[in-house]
Amino acid sequence: MAELYDRYSSVVYAVALRVLGDTGSAEDVLQEVFLQLWRNPSAFDAARGSLGSWLAVITRNRAIDSLRKRRPETDIEDVVLAVSPDLAGEAELARASQKVRGVMGTMTPVQRSALEMAYWEGMSHSEIAHKTGEPLGTVKTRIRAGLMMLRKAFQP
Repeated sequence: MAELYDRYSSVVYAVALRVLGDTGSAEDVLQEVFLQLWRNPSAFDAARGSLGSWLAVITRNRAIDSLRKRRPETDIEDVVLAVSPDLAGEAELARASQKVRGVMGTMTPVQRSALEMAYWEGMSHSEIAHKTGEPLGTVKTRIRAGLMMLRKAFQP
């Protein structure tokens, strides 16, 4: 048993520590796993895999069980949430959205469509070119011109 512990304890500890994130709890799981091996060595079946792999799986399961048993560190009644409305920020966002809509309304339909596909639908320039049948350079030019119009509207 001492040879097995010397050979596999570092692996078992590393797995437990990774799952639990706490050295004390990882040491407890390390002890539990080797006690289980000591008490019931016939649980390991060499035909199904190596001892190291089996110990790693057992350790992971024990660590997850340990996580499930943990009590929350703070009581839910003790948690205070403070939410203060940011009215000025919301008003500024509304003004900016209105300005963007206004500028987008002055663009040509193909330019507006290219910008919408790029920024609202998340499409790449190549995907837009493929979808619209337009050359890639044309798509890039339309998007750049639209962005320049938007930037100009937001400059003082």
